[in-house]
This record gives sequence, C-alpha cells and structure tokens, in this order.
Amino acid sequence: VTPGTVIAPGDVIGWTEGFKALSDIYSAAGGEFCGSNPALRESITKIDDDPYGEGWLYSVRGEPDPRHMDVHGYMAVLDATIETMLKGRHDG
Repeated sequence: VTPGTVIAPGDVIGWTEGFKALSDIYSAAGGEFCGSNPALRESITKIDDDPYGEGWLYSVRGEPDPRHMDVHGYMAVLDATIETMLKGRHDG
C-alpha cells in the first residue's frame, strides 16, 4: 500500500516475515494510509525494544475500527487466556 491510499479496517496493508513464514498485516483503522515506519528498515528490533514508541508499524489518518481493542484491553484478554490455560494444566 502506498501513502495516500484510502484503506478500511481489515485491509491488508503489508506483511512481515518471521519463523520462515510471511504474515499479513491488517489495518486497525480506516482512512488515509500515511506510510510505514522507515526506522524499521534500519533496525527491525525496534518492534521488540520499543513497540509503543519507535517501533510503530504504520500510520493512518482516520478512525480506528469501532471493534478495535486498545493495548490494555488486549493485554487483559491475553492474561485471562493464559490464566485459563494454566488452570487447565493444573486441573488435569
């Protein structure tokens, strides 16, 4: 996707490679695609080192998907899932 393209939530806007597989990156917002983070071309480790600062993936000028979940909500879902999985291991 090139800057200036109008995108919708759920549109594939790029890809990432890891563990010998390619995975699509889906937009969490609709509006105008402003571009990907050029700093990641220099140092991809910024994603791990500073994901909410210098490690951002892409920018969109528009509105988030109304179904989106912020980072705190996502962390709560992950915590609950892990707790459930661990409880199942200890119960069985």
